[in-house]
Amino acid sequence: MSSSDLLLSRRDLAFLLHDWLDVARLTERPRYAEHTRETVDEVLDLAARVAAERFAPHNRAADTGEPTFDGQRVRTIPQVKAALEAFAETGLLAATMDESVGGLQLPHTVAAAAFAWFQAANVGTSAYPMLTLGNANLLLAHGSAEQIDTWVRPMIEGRFFGTMCLSEPQAGSSLADLTTRAEPQDDGTYRIVGTKMWISGGDHELAENIVHLVLARIPGAPPGVKGLSLFIVPKVLLDDDGNLGPRNDVVLVGLNHKLGYRGTTNTLLNFGEGVHRPYGRAGAVGYLVGQPHQGLAVMFHMMNEARIGIGAGATALGYTAYLKSVAYARQRPQGRPVADKDPTTPQVPIVAHSDVRRMLLAQKSYVEGALALVLYCGRLLDEQKTAPAEADRERAQLLLDLLTPITKSWPAQWCLVANDLAIQVHGGYGYTRDYDVEQHWRDNRLNAIHEGTHGIQALDLLGRKVTMRDGAALELLLETIRGTVTRAWKAEGFASELAGQLGAAVDRIAVVTRRLWAPGDPELALANASVYLEAVGHVVIAWMWLEQVLVVEALGSPEGAEGEFLAGKRQAARYFYRWELPKVGAQFDLLEGLDRTTLDMRESWF
Repeated sequence: MSSSDLLLSRRDLAFLLHDWLDVARLTERPRYAEHTRETVDEVLDLAARVAAERFAPHNRAADTGEPTFDGQRVRTIPQVKAALEAFAETGLLAATMDESVGGLQLPHTVAAAAFAWFQAANVGTSAYPMLTLGNANLLLAHGSAEQIDTWVRPMIEGRFFGTMCLSEPQAGSSLADLTTRAEPQDDGTYRIVGTKMWISGGDHELAENIVHLVLARIPGAPPGVKGLSLFIVPKVLLDDDGNLGPRNDVVLVGLNHKLGYRGTTNTLLNFGEGVHRPYGRAGAVGYLVGQPHQGLAVMFHMMNEARIGIGAGATALGYTAYLKSVAYARQRPQGRPVADKDPTTPQVPIVAHSDVRRMLLAQKSYVEGALALVLYCGRLLDEQKTAPAEADRERAQLLLDLLTPITKSWPAQWCLVANDLAIQVHGGYGYTRDYDVEQHWRDNRLNAIHEGTHGIQALDLLGRKVTMRDGAALELLLETIRGTVTRAWKAEGFASELAGQLGAAVDRIAVVTRRLWAPGDPELALANASVYLEAVGHVVIAWMWLEQVLVVEALGSPEGAEGEFLAGKRQAARYFYRWELPKVGAQFDLLEGLDRTTLDMRESWF
């Protein structure tokens, strides 16, 4: 077994990418014409090797030797910088980008699968390129040609890294209450003054420069989120030739020390406090991206990409812990079968115990279902970008918009449960730092708040996504799932056994959603939005499993390892439909009854 075999399953990725999503067909389109199935597999093999050799070995060291700040410099263990340099050498920083800027023009589906190896190996170190990719992609979509040449090209080369600066100490997730201001200057630049909190990758010496994307208000801007503009605010300014110049007025106040992701610097930054005085005066120099007062709309380009990236990271952390707990359960002897009372017989591996198999099977159903959803979203992005017909591109975008909050939150919740079970499978050892699984749990626990809490994603799903365009996105989702159900009925066999259960759950979504909005009371409709998110998320994962079952049935029952792999898929699907999907019935009952328990609870009663 190679070291990468404990990060992700190469066979599962091949099943999802080739047997199910058929990514090779994407290479028939002009954008991806330089690629083949062989180049796709080569990219995955490269990612697996670099992740195993350069990212995984320092995962524990970066956790125990987290970054420090002495008031002047941030110090990280040297392996982090070395790993990031190795990542840059792969070219994967520009995996999906245009050839004109040095990109590989890989399908997004493939790039997501490749990057998942790094997230599984070391989510703390992989956070730096993830943020940089999102920053660069935003500027490619909304920046000027000059901004792309100045800031994106060095990020693609791995010389500059990027961040997103939204939150402030007094505002948290309430972006309407941001107060950072941007004063216009005669030369077309702005001077940024304010404080940003919880900024991942906000300061370090892992790259020549850090390109901050900062939300701020221009004087006279409308109140609330409609008055936010977006600015490039580099840590170090550049001269006319693109060389590093004076320090910008961006100062690290201190590092936040979180439960997990300890290898990623998390920072409190002050902009414009006058510690540095670029060009002789206080104020951080910033460059407007796009139009004034359109900053949040532009920033959503990076935020939505990051939401799916967080879901992918949560999945990867759950997946690697699952594989490690399977390996441990096969090797750890303890106890005997229930029917064997003879203490002189040899102990059996704990995988022989049904309750351990229950915990492993639950993990498998969560992580393989979540990975399917993440890659399906990647395929939707490819369809949105390259489908020949405009109607297909619009359909993909609408479906992706609806699935984004689910793809962020469902893995963050249920792959964390998988991590919890991985710890339990390890027994007492799982609660120590002798094994990786306790760190994976701590790292994954942060994903419930990264890029918006479960509650925020729930409000987005029920309050915005299912109602947008008069419910068109929700109707499209239900129609698409029903299409899978119809194919399963026709396929007969095991797939048809699951079809009726999923079809009934889809019908409940339609009924419950109408019921929630029927009274015309948004406060009542959204009071239990988190329950709605969880229930709909479970139905979506059940859909992902039925899609996989259809592929499994089509592949038949081969002998050997391949047969074992496919049998495992069937059993994981059976588990999810028998143990997990029935849970949504009670949740839908609660929602359909317009329960007011939480809404009517008074502050004084706590």
